[in-house]
Amino acid sequence: MWRNLSSTRSRTLKYILRVTISNSGVLIAVIVLGGAYAGVQVAHRLLKYTKPQVKDLKVILVSKNSHFYWNLAAVRAIVPGILSEDQYARPIAPGFAKYPADAFEFIVGSAEDVSTANKTVRVKVGADGSERDLTYDYLVVATGTRNAGATDVPWKNNGTHEEITALLAETQQKVKAAKHIVVAGAGATGVETAAELGFEYGNPKDAAAKKEIILLSADKEVLNNDSIAGNVAAELKKLNVTIRGSARVLSTNTLPDGKTEVVIENGENIITDLYLPTMGMTPNTDFLPAALLTDKKFVDIDEFYSVKGTDNVWAAGDVVWKPRGSFVLADKQAAGVAKNIDAVLKGKAQTPVKTIPIDVLMVATGRSRGAGRMGPVKAFSMMVYLIKGKTLGVEKLPAWVDGTSF
Repeated sequence: MWRNLSSTRSRTLKYILRVTISNSGVLIAVIVLGGAYAGVQVAHRLLKYTKPQVKDLKVILVSKNSHFYWNLAAVRAIVPGILSEDQYARPIAPGFAKYPADAFEFIVGSAEDVSTANKTVRVKVGADGSERDLTYDYLVVATGTRNAGATDVPWKNNGTHEEITALLAETQQKVKAAKHIVVAGAGATGVETAAELGFEYGNPKDAAAKKEIILLSADKEVLNNDSIAGNVAAELKKLNVTIRGSARVLSTNTLPDGKTEVVIENGENIITDLYLPTMGMTPNTDFLPAALLTDKKFVDIDEFYSVKGTDNVWAAGDVVWKPRGSFVLADKQAAGVAKNIDAVLKGKAQTPVKTIPIDVLMVATGRSRGAGRMGPVKAFSMMVYLIKGKTLGVEKLPAWVDGTSF
């Protein structure tokens, strides 16, 4: 009882101290690294719900991309003429314009170094690569992941707006010109990419527009042999996508005529007009001290999503990969992190971040069907289509950017 009372008094005194500091005009800086699903949400939540009580709170959002890239739709955006740019990309800054000017700062740049001892972040900004040192009271790492070993695919938010839109336009032109396309990697991104291509070109009304689509899976079945693998394979077959199981890619070579030679582990070579790798994710954590990372270089967190071995540092989204990368998980993680920062600022105890009680996997198979499960229970194709495949969530983009989703 006395221990609980003492703890309560301690938290109350900390809150009084923070309010006193806030009222004295000393800024309390929260730096959020990453302008995607988790980072933008944390920034909005702190400005909407914490700032009114912590008057001198300032949120600084750092993003390499000046725009929010709805990369969930990238698999559809590579097909020419389906999505317009404003459906998958919106500028970030206007979404925060409603907050007081002294409450928010948006920096287009990338984190280069973090010192948790000094509570500083070094950021590279501008085309000239100039550096800026920022000091934080609280830090959120939400820098996501990038494609391992491939920089010429648009699946992730890893570049400036100009770089990503140019890459998408280039990929669309390659898709348009190709008659034979190989998608390597049969995880969710690979399956959805092959399905989008199959939906458009697998059996078109104009026979001249037909393309051969091949999906390579390192495992015997797609989706790492998940329980819905058979359902997904059946959907892909309807779209005239050829699945090659146990076909791990060893290497690729660009041939003099511009085609790509794909070398398979079993010794087979495939010559294709367009090679689209989707396998492997690498966390964007190169700027963090190694002591803060797991053996796979993801950020090491506790049940509060606080970074282990640090003071007032949290992480959320794909950069933690817990239990995997997922839009739904990143959404819940960001909400939990914002809640815990709010609690700490008000002298309250943090609460464990809860995501979803069951493992959910939903895969769009083109623009009319899908396959998925909620825990062990398989979902109807139409349900997956309505939840995900119909739009890939692009209608959520405006409200995500301006914060009305939260």
